[in-house]
Amino acid sequence: MLDTATYTPRLKTQYAETIRAALKEEFGYKNDMQLPKLDKIVLNIGCGAEAVKDSKKAKAAVEDLTAIAGQKAVATKAKKSIAGFRVREDMPLGAKVTLRGDRMYEFLDRLITIALPRVRDFRGVKPSFDGQGNFAMGMKEHIVFPEIDFDKVDEVWGLDIVIATTAKTDAEAKALLKAFNMPFNA
Repeated sequence: MLDTATYTPRLKTQYAETIRAALKEEFGYKNDMQLPKLDKIVLNIGCGAEAVKDSKKAKAAVEDLTAIAGQKAVATKAKKSIAGFRVREDMPLGAKVTLRGDRMYEFLDRLITIALPRVRDFRGVKPSFDGQGNFAMGMKEHIVFPEIDFDKVDEVWGLDIVIATTAKTDAEAKALLKAFNMPFNA
């Protein structure tokens, strides 16, 4: 068990010691408060039709996402009934979790150094920004994370990852994530 009183995530230390100075120089900021930083990381697994057929699938998605994030995930539920899809209101259809602080930096470190290199035929991440400095990506398989025991997985889920930053533009956000060694392909 880590002593959380003295432990600081590697990427958080790297941001404080090197990345902030590099970004300040690159974009010519006058004030440290202008510097872009990570705000939060949101992870989402949508089970879809599998959860409609078997309610245990959504529970399995919550457990898997909890293992990946290191923080309790919550089930996402249907907002309204859709008879054509056999979905009832408040039926669990997936799982989500929002990471902030040290857990956010730890997850980003595991994503970049462990999970992405384990993806089959990986050639980098497509830069997908929303125009306001937030980055979104999807993974086809959640089993690339080492926390997931491949033998105990009954269903392979896709995983949505949204990295929200305080950057004002996509260029600033891309520079921030590149400084964290995010493997962009373009």
